[in-house]
Order: sequence, then structure tokens, then C-alpha cells
Amino acid sequence: MAENKQSQLNGSYYGPSIPPNNNRRRRNCCCRIFNIFWKILLSIITLIVLLFIISLVIVQPRPFKFSVTQANLTQFNYTSTNTLLHYKLVLNFTSHNPNKKLGIYYDKVEGNVFYQGSRFSTIDVITWLNSFRQDSNHTDRMSGVFKGTKVLVLDQSQRSKFDQDKRDGDFDIYVKLHFDIRFRLGDFIFNNINSKATVKCGIKVPLSDSNGKVVGARFEPKKCNVDIKWV
Repeated sequence: MAENKQSQLNGSYYGPSIPPNNNRRRRNCCCRIFNIFWKILLSIITLIVLLFIISLVIVQPRPFKFSVTQANLTQFNYTSTNTLLHYKLVLNFTSHNPNKKLGIYYDKVEGNVFYQGSRFSTIDVITWLNSFRQDSNHTDRMSGVFKGTKVLVLDQSQRSKFDQDKRDGDFDIYVKLHFDIRFRLGDFIFNNINSKATVKCGIKVPLSDSNGKVVGARFEPKKCNVDIKWV
């Protein structure tokens, strides 16, 4: 009996108590907080993506369509001695908004015209209200008058191309327009989301004589490429 008691006493521990592992508890607590935060973040991202997809399905946004409908070139003379280009070009455009729910605000339209890779004129394209709103599924007209004198340095091959175009009565003109636009959905205008659009198209423009008679082939309307970037 005494031996049993002695063995029990010998197996007992009478030292200081082992403190709980606080570092492990902190790590577990941080992991739980991180997991909760991560789940909340994933839920918010998923909700935003779903709302964006639903809005795209409902609104179905599409870029506007742009065309050069008419071109009137009454002057296009180049003097090689002083490298001056005298020009007068009138271009008519149409812009079509194919969206069923979105309206478009055209805040600024800048027109640029090029010949053989060199820009010879830049203007603010004149519209019927200068800056206007285009309703959904609607078509509007714009026009630009490019007139003046420009220093244009052409090398020998470019001058030969100009002389050939002059004889044929047709000039290859490259048109590039820059747009500042906004969108409207119902009564809500997306003023915080500005967009910039670039329109590009190459056209063959016939030269008209002083009597208005077309020297080259008849002008054919041309659809342009439209590229929209969100800012």
C-alpha cells in the first residue's frame, strides 16, 4: 500500500504550470479574420462582375457607325518650288447610333485629312448644333470644310504620284476623326466615364473643275472604322 502511494507521488508533477500558447491563438485569430475578409472581397468582386454582365445583356452597348457620304474637292494644287499645297475640300458625314437604349453625346469632333501620309489640314468638324446629343437608333449628319494652304514636302516619288493623281482627277485622301463622347441611359448621363473614339477611313476623292464638273470617277460613299476607348 505504501509502495503504491509512493509510486503515485513519484509520477506527479509539482513544477510551475505551463502557460497557454498565446502566439498560436493569435495566429488562429488572424487566419480567421483573413478568411472572412477574403470571402467578403470575393463576394464583392463576384457581385460587381455579375452586375456588369447583367447590364451588358440589358443595355447591349455597340459603337456608333460612321460614313463619309459625300466629298467635294474643288482645289488641290501643289507647287514644288515652294512646297505649298493649296486645297479646298468639303466632306459630309453621317453618324448612326445603333443602340436601342443608349444615347450618345458628341462633345468634340476633330477632323484630320492626310495625303500620302502627311496631314495637311485639321479642323473642328461642324455639326448642326456643333455639340449635340444623338438619340438611340438615330442618324445625324456632320460636315467639315478643309480649306487653306499648307507647306507639304514631297519627295520625287510622291510628286510623281501627285502628278498622276492630277491627270486621273482622283486623289487618295485619308480621313481621321477624334471624338470626345459620353453616353446616356434613360435620364442618367455617364459624366464620370468619358470615352474617346477614333474614326479612320481612306477615300478616293474626285477633283472638280471651276464649273463644278467632276474630272475623275464619281465619289463612292465609304464606311469608316470606329474605335472607342474608355477613359
